[in-house]
Amino acid sequence: MYLSVNNVGKSFPRHGEEPLKALETINLPINQGEFISLLGPSGCGKSTLLSIMAGLTEPSSGSVSLENERITEPGPDKSMVFQEPALFPWMSVKENVTFPLRKKLRKKEQESAVAHFLQMVHLSQFAENYPHELSGGMQQRVAIARALAMDSGLLLMDEPFGALDEQTRQVLQDEVEKIWQETKKTIVFVTHSIREAIKLSDRIIIMSARPGTIISDFKVDLERPRQQKDMALLEEDVMAILKKEIESVMKEELQHAGSH
Repeated sequence: MYLSVNNVGKSFPRHGEEPLKALETINLPINQGEFISLLGPSGCGKSTLLSIMAGLTEPSSGSVSLENERITEPGPDKSMVFQEPALFPWMSVKENVTFPLRKKLRKKEQESAVAHFLQMVHLSQFAENYPHELSGGMQQRVAIARALAMDSGLLLMDEPFGALDEQTRQVLQDEVEKIWQETKKTIVFVTHSIREAIKLSDRIIIMSARPGTIISDFKVDLERPRQQKDMALLEEDVMAILKKEIESVMKEELQHAGSH
């Protein structure tokens, strides 16, 4: 198994109170090259689980392994795209993307690699611009290019399009799907959008309300690429059926959480 989450739990201490239990008994096997989306109600621990996979947060119990090696810290074998682009404002687009390559490649190789990744996200003509000169969607493209430049097999994406308008979001969904098909990376993607999860994923993992645990694992068996214009026309097919199933599971879970 490429990425394996084994009995992971996470609690956060609270002054004068019982610890806040964020995750409980998470077990999730992920194959190499899969695109996995984590979906669930706000506060269910999706981002916490992603942070544990990245080695940024230590689990309270259980473990996560990447290619049979236990994850205990961040490293070059995994990269992450956050909700906000988190770019260096004093660096140009090209310099931001070059940053993870500085110790890995010679200058000429760096230039070639950066040109390649900027082309992948359609930002070649903005290489010399600075983050404040770009729209939110373009900044997020830079963040994706920088993550790709790390050349890690595992790409973790924490709701990267959540702050964007719908049109920009759809464009970037298409870009990420295309990049994933080209690079064959394993992607774990956090989202609140059922449609976004269906558009992008091989599997959709539905998590319960806090403490988060996995309650459903949906396989999305649809041809790729999944064009937005085609998706808009799908009403009674497998897309609509799957969407209704996911909504049903999440509604039931929210009702269950509200009764406690």
